[in-house]
Parts: sequence; C-alpha cells; structure tokens
Amino acid sequence: MSTEKSPVKLFQTGENFYSHHYFGSHQTVWENQEGIIFRVWAPNAEKIWLVGDFNHWDRSIPMKKDDEFGVWEVVTTVPKEGDLYRYLVKQSDGREIFKIDPFAVFFEKRPNNASILYTVPEKKWRDGQWLGQRKRQDHFKKPLNIYEVHASSWKFEENGTPFTFKKLKDVLIPYVKEMGFSHIEFMPLMEHPLGESWGYQLIGYFALCSYYGTPVEFQDFVEACHLNDIGVLIDWVPGHFCINDDALAYYDGTPQFEYDDPIRAKNVRWGALNFDLSKPQVQSFLISSAFYWIDVFHIDGIRVDAVSNILYLDYDEGPSLLNQEGENRDWEGFYFLQKLNAVIKNVHPYVIMIAEESSSEIKITGSIESSSLGFDYKWNLGWMNDTLRFYEMDAAFRKYNFHLLTFSFMYMMNENYILPLSHDEVVHGKRSLMHKMWGDRYKQFAQLRNLYIYLMTHPGKKLLFMGSEWGQFLEWKSGDSLEWIDLEDEMNCAMQHFTKTLNRFYKNEKALWEFDHLAETIEIIDADNKEETVLSFIRKGKVKKDFLIIILNFSPVERKNFTIGVPFPGTYEEVLNTEMKEFGGTWIEPNQVSKTSNKSFKQFGYQIQTIVPSLGAIILKPKQVNTRVKK
Repeated sequence: MSTEKSPVKLFQTGENFYSHHYFGSHQTVWENQEGIIFRVWAPNAEKIWLVGDFNHWDRSIPMKKDDEFGVWEVVTTVPKEGDLYRYLVKQSDGREIFKIDPFAVFFEKRPNNASILYTVPEKKWRDGQWLGQRKRQDHFKKPLNIYEVHASSWKFEENGTPFTFKKLKDVLIPYVKEMGFSHIEFMPLMEHPLGESWGYQLIGYFALCSYYGTPVEFQDFVEACHLNDIGVLIDWVPGHFCINDDALAYYDGTPQFEYDDPIRAKNVRWGALNFDLSKPQVQSFLISSAFYWIDVFHIDGIRVDAVSNILYLDYDEGPSLLNQEGENRDWEGFYFLQKLNAVIKNVHPYVIMIAEESSSEIKITGSIESSSLGFDYKWNLGWMNDTLRFYEMDAAFRKYNFHLLTFSFMYMMNENYILPLSHDEVVHGKRSLMHKMWGDRYKQFAQLRNLYIYLMTHPGKKLLFMGSEWGQFLEWKSGDSLEWIDLEDEMNCAMQHFTKTLNRFYKNEKALWEFDHLAETIEIIDADNKEETVLSFIRKGKVKKDFLIIILNFSPVERKNFTIGVPFPGTYEEVLNTEMKEFGGTWIEPNQVSKTSNKSFKQFGYQIQTIVPSLGAIILKPKQVNTRVKK
C-alpha cells in the first residue's frame, strides 16, 4: 500500500511546493473527451460556480466541494484556450462575489482582471550553457552588479505605450550588455491591478502581468539574457497582498489567506492584507509561486520584499500585538522564511535569495543551522541611508559628519550585503540621485561619479536603479518613460560613459569581488582625515600583488601632494580618475606614476604622494612593487 500523500494532502500540510500543478486550470481527458479541470481552495464557501464568456457568466457550471480539504473542482469541455473566466463564490455569509483564480497564469489587461484560460507551452530552452556555468561558479566570489528596472517605465513606444518584453528583448538586453551590468532585477512582474503600486500589491502570484506581454515573451526574454551572459532577478512579495475584494482578500468570506485576527491581517502602511504565514496552505501557495517563477522562467534569483514586515509584529504603522513571550518577534514569519530558503536551496542551490530588510536584530544571511534566515544576501539599507545623507550635505559640514561614510566599515562583514541605490530613493519627493548631490550642476555630476566609485569599491555587491547611470535629474515617475532625452546633453552622455567604464572596471578587477564578504578584502589606509574630508582604503584579491588603492575626496578643494600609506615599495599608477574630461571633468592628463618613499604612514612602512581632484576620486594600482618586503 502506497504511503505517498496526495497533492491536496501535501497542500494541507504545507508541503506541496508544486501546488500550481494541481490547482488552477489544467487540460485533462474526461469521458474520452479532452476537457479542462478547475480546482480552487475555498473551505468555507457555500457554493462556487465556474463562470466565463463561454457560458455568458451564468451559473450553468457548478463546482463540487471536497468537504475533507475544502477544495472545489469541476471538469468541463465547454471552455477553450483563451477564454475569460472567474469563480462566482457564494461566501460563508451568503454574499456572492466574482473572484479571480488564485492560481491563474494569465489575466486580462488592467483595469479588467478576469483570469484567462492559458497554457504555458513547453519551451525548448537554449540556455543550458548558462545554467551549467551558474552551477559551477560561486556567486559570492563573482561580480554582481545589478541594474534595477521597472519594466513598464524603462522606455516607451512612440505612441506613448510601454515596451513589452518582446520589445525589451531587442532593446534592453543590448543596452545592459553594453553598459556592463551583470544582472537585471525587475520590480514585481506578477499581476497587479494598480500600476502606481509598482507591482508590490499583487493579485496573481503565478501570472506575468499581462501589461508586460505574454509568459512566452518573458521566457524568450530570460533566455536571450542568458545567451548574452546576463542574469535575471525578480522582486517577490510573500508578506502582504492586494486588498481588492475580487482577488485573494477574504476569499471564501472568512480569513483564508490572511490572519484571523484583524489587527494582524490589516497592513495599515500599505493598505494591504498580511498573509497568515502560519497556515500550511498559505505556505504551500507561496513557496509554489517561487518555484513556478524559477522553473517556468529560469530566473536566477528572488529578492524578497519587505522582510521586516514579516519578522516584526510592530513594524506596521497601525495597532500591533505582541507574541506569547510578550515580544515583537513574529516567529511564524521567521520560520516561514527559513522554510522558504531551505526548500528552494534544496532543489535550486544556485538560485540567489535576497532579502530587502531594514533591521539589525536578526541574522538574515548565512546558514539556517546558525539561526539565520538562510538568505544569500541582504540589502544594506543602513549604508544607503547614511551615504545619501552625506552626499546631500553641504561640503562645509561633511567633516563633522564623516562617520556617516565610515560607520559601515564597522559592520560590513556582519551579513552578505548588496549595496542598493534603488528606486525607493528616487521617488516621492526624495529627488533623483543627481538632484540629491550638493552644489551646482557641475559639482553634482562630479559627486555622482564620486558616489559611484564609493559604491563600486566598498565591500558588497552592487545595485543601481535605471536612469541613475546617466544622472537623470527628474524624479522617477512610474507612469512615464525615463528621460532618455537627457542623453542629448553632453554632461549626461559623459556620465553614462563613466558608469559604463566603471562597470567594466569592476568586472575586470578581481580585488573588488573575489573576497567580497571576507574581512581580508579591505584594509583601511585613513578613515580619520575629517579635516580634509578624504577617505582612503585598499581592496585586495587572492594574489598578493592584486590590490587597488582608492582615494575619495568629498571636499571642493583639490588635494595636491596628498600623502597616503602603501603596503609595498615601488611604483603605483592611476587606473581611474573621476575628473577626466571624457567623464565630464576638466583633467586632460592623469596623475603621473607615484614612487614610494621609505616613510611610515600609520601601519604602513611606505608612502606615496598624488593629487586628488576636488569632489573626485582616484584609483591606483601597483605597477612595479616588491611584495616580498614587509609593509
């Protein structure tokens, strides 16, 4: 006798991680005819009918309930591929309401929201070489430089409509490759009814938003990315969902996907509902969603949104509760995230799991056995906030606030970090990165180049939001295209050229990523030069001679004959200077090669002198040095 559990039993115990193969709509053979079986979980509904344009939205196709598991199903030959459908749910209180199929893989274009009967065809993928390479390489020891994209506002057609993935494949991929980014990260691509939510208020956890094209077009896009050595990451929202009455909210008339307690169910800050992550059926639903995007679209990683909202009972702006220990820790959310990472890593160990999380109370990255959540990376939001505060500041006050830049060196190895300059910082009156910079337009560009050097040379992986690569001045607007007209201006064009040059420099310099999450990757030269407001440090690779010296000047004063310590005697040459004319600066010639003198500087036995441009940064590299001599 088989002891194997059925798909529905596994769903009930929180262990069906492929529940989309059971629920939703699927082709089947019924009474020797090809038909379609529909299944939906709604344990407290009184009745459910399958309705659509195939039966004029009437009650002619009732569904039958399995009382043991609360699953409704019907097999029918009436609907055809491409038909619209919904479930008409008579809820526990007798109210009748049209609901979406929670497992639908395609929807009507908003503002309509009927599910579409759609079968994603089997694809003969051509990205085997990429997937094999992904298995062989350790992403912790490789460059990770992410271009963050909002799919519908990157670029518009001439008629004012956004590019779909069919067009993005031909335009976005060559652009990202030319710019030298290693990965594209998309803000949520799942179905959502309101564009202004940027995709963070979801209704369809298994459906590509039809606004962006078809699932097949997105598959082709990902494949083309992989063929061009570009990885694809997606944002995903397992903590909360759209409150719309015709979607997941109180699906059967009772708290089904959400918490029973209305205080825990309601998310005041975002006007949403919180998933009850303690319910095994919800765990099956959400983890299945993650597997769906990994398996069907070959994505390379998932960035889990709003992890703090999952971990802390008092994270929201509204009233909150405490746990049984009288604390604010949400243990149900904690264990769900551990389970999510454990299950995905068991099947797909090379898929990158990223947490967007803003606290420091819980270990986010690392092994679950060490009591962390098991993520690969955590967004370093503290670094982002401190850094941008510093760069927005009048240069006269920076020496009094130098700690904003140097504090991150105290905790940079606590987690595996991604340093994000993300969409959150260029919207809602926060101003674009370019507009945040202090001073006139020339100084703003100079400091933006300086900022990107700091981003690229600070330990941690990298993320930059679209448009920031050329210094778009206007804030990002999710309903408008990026300001591509900016590139008719020579300063914006030079800024874009600088970002491309820096991206390629990062990719080619192993010292910037080989030991990214190990303390030996960095040695501080001088983090105490507050008076001149200059920061200097070394980034190191595996090979002793493979290191870079970074000097950042945050003041509008050129530092002539600037002295720093170096580890070995010999000569050092400048390999990057933000103030070169080709990048929008004024320098025609780079600094001359620097030769060491046998004078000590802090922990170093040798020193060199160079010139550091005002509001600029330079990177030096050993040319001929004697690494056998102790520093």
